Amino acid sequence: MSSVLTALLAVAGAAAVAIIFVEIVHRIIKRIGRRSTLAADMARKIHRPFLAAVTLVAVQQAIRIWAGEFPGRSGLVHTLVLLVIAAFAWLVGAMLLVLEDVALAKWRTDVPDNLRRRRIKTQVVMLRRVTVAIIVVLAGGVMLMTFPDIRALGASVLASAGLISVVAALAAQSTLGNVFAGLQMAFSDAIRVDDVVVVEQEWGRIEEITLTYVVVQIWDDRRLILPTSYFTTKPFQNWTRTSSAVLGTAEIDVDWSTPIEPVRAELQRVCDGSDLWNGKVCVLQVTQATDARIRLRALVSADDAAALWDLRCLVRERLVGWIWEHQRGSAPRVRAEVEAKVPAAPQPDDHRGPGAESSAARVFSGGIDGDARGVVFGGPVPVASDSKD
Repeated sequence: MSSVLTALLAVAGAAAVAIIFVEIVHRIIKRIGRRSTLAADMARKIHRPFLAAVTLVAVQQAIRIWAGEFPGRSGLVHTLVLLVIAAFAWLVGAMLLVLEDVALAKWRTDVPDNLRRRRIKTQVVMLRRVTVAIIVVLAGGVMLMTFPDIRALGASVLASAGLISVVAALAAQSTLGNVFAGLQMAFSDAIRVDDVVVVEQEWGRIEEITLTYVVVQIWDDRRLILPTSYFTTKPFQNWTRTSSAVLGTAEIDVDWSTPIEPVRAELQRVCDGSDLWNGKVCVLQVTQATDARIRLRALVSADDAAALWDLRCLVRERLVGWIWEHQRGSAPRVRAEVEAKVPAAPQPDDHRGPGAESSAARVFSGGIDGDARGVVFGGPVPVASDSKD
């Protein structure tokens, strides 16, 4: 009884010492965190996994040293070993979160020129997820290797690893393809977080990139979920591949009688008076002249896709209103000409008579060239043989 009491006191004392030690370290880090963002982030995210890991190690060592033999001792010690492995895996994952926050805080994306920052953010997020997955797999493998029966099967498992890997690769071909596609996108700069893209005829922003899928936030706040392999196998538009500034058009149809220069001057006034325009491109061009009307295309530029959309709508609205107010006659119209039917007078040099056809209206007959073309496209002309009675 005294040995059991001694073991319980040793375990309680070890746990208390571990908790006091962790709390002292936590307070020191919090005090340093008043002057350091890194220390403040560590105090928030590493406190619990650090407390769990240190406490479990202390309890495990106390049982090994102070506790004698008792029923279930080996099972308890084995359980504590598994918990220690899981706690240290949790601690490493929390440290990765801290490092990610430090990197993302240094390269913030809420700035006007954020092209490089978005690329680094995408790579950091993807690397953290891959690393966390590796840590979980390694921790699970180490925990399994603590079982003697599984350790004894190691030789046979390694012997059949080739066949198992082939079967697993075939079974998870789609998943592995998406994982490798995600890594490829993260380091090839095909897309990045916050990129503006057009996929499946939808315009939106890359909201999240994972190892297996990509979330696209559509302009009307819908979410389009696509596998990562979509962006490596199908074409798509990336409006912010090299810079966030983009060009856009606003087209209107007007009548042929429309004076172009006043409309061009009005477009310039609209752009100058709007804070959406970035001051680079403001052009009015005639792109079509068909169907009794002409098409005017206003080409404007903005710093990003969202501002460009609003600018295009503003330009279209102002030009339509200005034309209706100042050049109402320039609105598209349909013209028709009605004439009385007058019989055509015969031409004085036309001696072919009614029903005759001019050779100039024939392509495959009526002339040397026409007959030659007729032979090529219609086959040889049959020649009637002379019959003798």
